[in-house]
Amino acid sequence: MAQDNANYKGIILAGGTGSRLFPITRSVNKQLLPVYNKPMVYYPLSTLMLAGIREILIITNPGDHVGYEQLLGNGSQLGLSIDYAIQDNPRGLADAFRVGRDFVDDRNVALILGDNIFYGPGFQGMLADVSTRTSGATVFAYPVKDPQRYGVVEVDDQNRAISIEEKPAEPKSSLAVVGLYFYDNQVLDIAANLKPSPRGELEITDLNDHYLQRGELHVKTLGRGFAWLDMGTFDSLMQAGSMIQTVESRQGLKVACIEEVACVKGFISPEQLAQLGAGIPNDYGEYLLERAAELTADPEEGAGS
Repeated sequence: MAQDNANYKGIILAGGTGSRLFPITRSVNKQLLPVYNKPMVYYPLSTLMLAGIREILIITNPGDHVGYEQLLGNGSQLGLSIDYAIQDNPRGLADAFRVGRDFVDDRNVALILGDNIFYGPGFQGMLADVSTRTSGATVFAYPVKDPQRYGVVEVDDQNRAISIEEKPAEPKSSLAVVGLYFYDNQVLDIAANLKPSPRGELEITDLNDHYLQRGELHVKTLGRGFAWLDMGTFDSLMQAGSMIQTVESRQGLKVACIEEVACVKGFISPEQLAQLGAGIPNDYGEYLLERAAELTADPEEGAGS
């Protein structure tokens, strides 16, 4: 049985200029770059799928949607429904809810940044827990050594949010707000009424602060042993690829294999997974064929991250 989450739609924000990765992003959208053996966009897409979300909007730059459509199509081969929208200029993360307003319609929505990787124990359970919440907002926080580079959330001893700031000079905590957010449908009107910040962007931190002021901002902290990577620089892109290569070679299981996740979540059958594997003439295709056989033999087997 398919493990759907009918309460939520998902948005992947895959726009931006990728200027920190010039010259390699001058001709290729950043989220289409390879991270070891998969396009970068597979990692955020698999996160939404693990949350049971099957209706997904990819927001990207003018012209870049062609590459995504060649890669993912309309998502039907994965049991998904994928739509595309254009952000003609980078206007901040919260602009995703203006661009995607008609897509979201009357549903709740999860937003994930297209260059974020999440990997760690219990993540799928955490996503399942968060996506059952139908009111308020949930952000994910991760302890970092340089919080002044990020949006920072401060929590009390009950892990309740008490302040949130964008790139503070004097951070009140070491908890960075990472690029994965779950919101109720109120987010559409909140985003529509946001004012641009001094740098001319609609800040996701300002949006989250609206929920905090209402007492409706929830925080999930990703603890020790969890990996969160933001692939915005040459070094972080290389580090991400090395981490994925190490995990996969040690475990023999693939990270963010969207075809496998689709099968495990019941979006497609093992037979359909095998058909996808048969069309890929390398070890990735062989892996899909092996997993299809294993999932046929044991349909209750769970997926990794």
